[in-house]
Amino acid sequence: MRCITLSYGIEFVPGNINVKQVVTYCKLAESKDIDYAWITNHYNNRHCYPTLAAVAMNTTTLKMGPGIMNSFTDTPAAIASFFCTLNEISDGRAVLGIGPGDLSTLPKIAIQAEKPVARLEEAVAVMRELVTGDTVNKKGRVFFDYNGAKLTGVTLPSKKTGMPIYIGAQGPKVLDLAGRVGDGALINASNPKDFQVAIPIIKAACDKVGKKGFDIGAYTAMSIDKNKNKARNAAKIVAAFIAAGSPPELISRHGLDANKVATIKSALAKFDFKTAGENVDDKTIDAFTIAGTPEEVKHKCEDLTKAGVTQIIFGSPLGPDVTNSIRLLGKYVI
Repeated sequence: MRCITLSYGIEFVPGNINVKQVVTYCKLAESKDIDYAWITNHYNNRHCYPTLAAVAMNTTTLKMGPGIMNSFTDTPAAIASFFCTLNEISDGRAVLGIGPGDLSTLPKIAIQAEKPVARLEEAVAVMRELVTGDTVNKKGRVFFDYNGAKLTGVTLPSKKTGMPIYIGAQGPKVLDLAGRVGDGALINASNPKDFQVAIPIIKAACDKVGKKGFDIGAYTAMSIDKNKNKARNAAKIVAAFIAAGSPPELISRHGLDANKVATIKSALAKFDFKTAGENVDDKTIDAFTIAGTPEEVKHKCEDLTKAGVTQIIFGSPLGPDVTNSIRLLGKYVI
């Protein structure tokens, strides 16, 4: 893979903060030389489409996109139309994050996520056709056997930039897919050990198709503050949720206490956040988050770049005070 210049991104969840707050934070992030804003997409939160439009209209250099969509709740045609619209509003700054779908959330809205990786691959192919202005006809596709679909009332992206697609990936099948069909990957991990496993899979997939450039994004759980204890305490509940949702091989990779993780998982299922937090030790925080003082955060980000990461995304919770966290990231890390 061709070397890509290091960039920085930031994630916002329009659930615990409103759209106006997201815009304010994005403007601040832009002023601190952060390159990308990724807005999460969950049906139970404020919708990422209008949130991204508001960000686009209030920034000038920041690239932005959903982090991430899926092809179960939104069709390739709807996503392609959205992307072209956002790209027009932002004067060419739109990017797209898409993944196989949250298998713990989709059943709650009556969606059975069958064959998510194959569905994602087909969705990406269809979207790429649509944003070039092609008419998509039936070609024996399994999930999106479109017949005559064409974007006619949008401004298409330039052929040079096209639709930059970042695949949300963790498991080996999706990492392989990302390397084959994506322009980048958004990997939910904060520790170099996880990238030592993921990057070779992506590189092998890129080599298969002769791809020279690929952006490897570390979608971290970040918490920064000049007070180390405040930073790490703010990261505890995030680390708890990540640990609870991690497969046994990931727990083993980081040498975590499986019994503690089981206790965390059981406590979260009962909404017992106190017990969950009490069982999150330093080892768990370091495995699943980047949390500490500006100096510590900078050092851990440098470790990620040494592992092959080309975009560091500062994800939730960011820290005990979001505004202060963005300022600290701009001053000490970027």
